[in-house]
Amino acid sequence: MSITLPPEYKPNKKEPFMNPRMREYFRKKLLDWRTELVKESNDTLQNLQEGGIVEPDIADRAAVETDRSLELRTRDRARKLISKIDQALERIEDGSYGYCEETDEPISIARLEARPIATMSIEAQERHERMERTHRDD
Repeated sequence: MSITLPPEYKPNKKEPFMNPRMREYFRKKLLDWRTELVKESNDTLQNLQEGGIVEPDIADRAAVETDRSLELRTRDRARKLISKIDQALERIEDGSYGYCEETDEPISIARLEARPIATMSIEAQERHERMERTHRDD
């Protein structure tokens, strides 16, 4: 079943949570974000393949290496983000998207707008982070 969203559509609290239009809105948002990340990643790979380090000056060579290292770390973060986007898209397909994996309560629309890959409500996320900090201090 294909759903066409009006261009101005934004999910709101008054409509049923994760109705087909809302799910399609977030599916499209995730797919657009994924496409952008993949494009940036491909651009980076092309840039890295094009340039051998031919800087005669050692400081310039070091700067180029630092830039490349930073770019590779950025790409690694993007790769992990793409994986989380894919997991979110799977949750849309199986109907669990938008619900906290800890409490099964709906995650706020505002949180999903800001972080469409969120898997926990803000409250559950804060509890989780407090627990991590407590155990890290041991």
